[in-house]
Amino acid sequence: MIGATALKPLRHAQRWLLLWWLAVALVVVVELLPAILLPDVPAGGDKDEHLLGYGALAFAAVQLFERRVLWRVALGLAALGMALEIAQGTLTTTRSFDLADELANTCGVLLGLAAAFTPLRNLLPRAPDRAD
Repeated sequence: MIGATALKPLRHAQRWLLLWWLAVALVVVVELLPAILLPDVPAGGDKDEHLLGYGALAFAAVQLFERRVLWRVALGLAALGMALEIAQGTLTTTRSFDLADELANTCGVLLGLAAAFTPLRNLLPRAPDRAD
C-alpha cells in the first residue's frame, strides 16, 4: 500500500489525490459501460483512447507521488487495465477481452511515467516551506 508519505509535498496534496482517484474511478466506469452507451470510434481508435487514458493517469501520478513509489503505481495501473479487460470479457455481454487494449493501457502507463524524467514532473504547486 502506498501511504501519505509517498505524496510529494504539494499544496492541497489531498485534494489532488482525491481528483486522481476520481479519474481512476472514471476509467473503471467507462471501461465497464455497455458498448451501446459509448460513442462510435474508427477502427482501432479505441486503442488511442486506452493509450491516452492510462497515459493521463500515469502522468498525473508522476505529479502526485514521489519517484520512489512510481513503479508501484505503474504496476497498479497496468494491473487495473488487465483486470478491467478480464471484467469486460467475463462480466459484460457487450464488451470483450482484448489483449491489444491491455497493450495500449501499458504503453500509456509507460509514456505517462516518462514525464518523471523530464521537467514536466513538477507541474503542481509545491507546499510552502514552514520554518516553525
